[in-house]
Amino acid sequence: MSATLTDNFARQFSYLRLSITEVCNFRCNYCLPDGNDCTDRSGELRVDEIARLAKGFAELGTRKIRITGGEPSLRTDLCDIIRVCKNTPGIETVSLTTNGYRLDKDVLRWRDAGLDTLNVSLDSLDPLQFQLITGSKKFDNILRGLALAENAGFQQLKINSVLMREHNANELHRFTDFVKDRPITLRFIELMQTGKSADFFARQHVRAQDIKQQLLQQGWLPVIRPEHAGPAQEFMHPQYQGGIGLIMPYSKNFCDDCNRLRVSSQGDLFLCLFAEAHQSLRNALQDDNTEALKHRLTHLIQQKKQTHGLHEYNPGKTRHLAMIGG
Repeated sequence: MSATLTDNFARQFSYLRLSITEVCNFRCNYCLPDGNDCTDRSGELRVDEIARLAKGFAELGTRKIRITGGEPSLRTDLCDIIRVCKNTPGIETVSLTTNGYRLDKDVLRWRDAGLDTLNVSLDSLDPLQFQLITGSKKFDNILRGLALAENAGFQQLKINSVLMREHNANELHRFTDFVKDRPITLRFIELMQTGKSADFFARQHVRAQDIKQQLLQQGWLPVIRPEHAGPAQEFMHPQYQGGIGLIMPYSKNFCDDCNRLRVSSQGDLFLCLFAEAHQSLRNALQDDNTEALKHRLTHLIQQKKQTHGLHEYNPGKTRHLAMIGG
């Protein structure tokens, strides 16, 4: 039997989240309120390195790659990256998470390159509140892009919204109304503390468990999570075309069925979003022989801890989510 990415807790890893840049052009208050702190992009993974990375992970059982940032659409070679991931034998699904900045311009090009599923960050359905959260005036552009994406033939289209007490916690009805007649899944993400956000977290944290109880009271029903899916608890309603997902990192046993690893735009392996240390894979990406990469991955996976340290208010070395795309 061929080697697989299985850790000491019998968890198998079939899902890679690949950051292709740390740069982001939004100033979201929960992530980069002071703007981007990445000034040097010279070390970002090249397309040929990404192709070797995808091949090595696929040969170890990875079936899904999600391309993230920063903001991945700031890479002018994004379509090339989508294409090489999609053309990698063994990779079944290529996904993208974006802030929507170029959605109305490029979404059809991404689909033509082979993109299967798309997640768009949209933290408020109120244009003024959206601008307060993100520092961007692109609300109308993002809505136009979503309309294009709905007709583009994606396997799945999702909206990501980070829950915050003073900004969007009162928009639950507005959000559910938005997906009533649209085949879109809306995912509420529980705010997570990072190295730079302790005070903001204390003011703004909303328990996703409370949102879950509201959904259940309104008739939303739990859905079984499909294979290779992310960590969201999914819900459906018989009167709604769209669905709801909840990402609840502070819930009990959140890490028990973890199936995903992360690689940064510099080629560092993150065994956990909130890991204390990161290990470079860069040297193993310099030729087409994947054996060194696979050996390193199967060795490093044994160092993965059973759970993150968020419950102890320990975000590891994650300064902000733009480092690795969440």
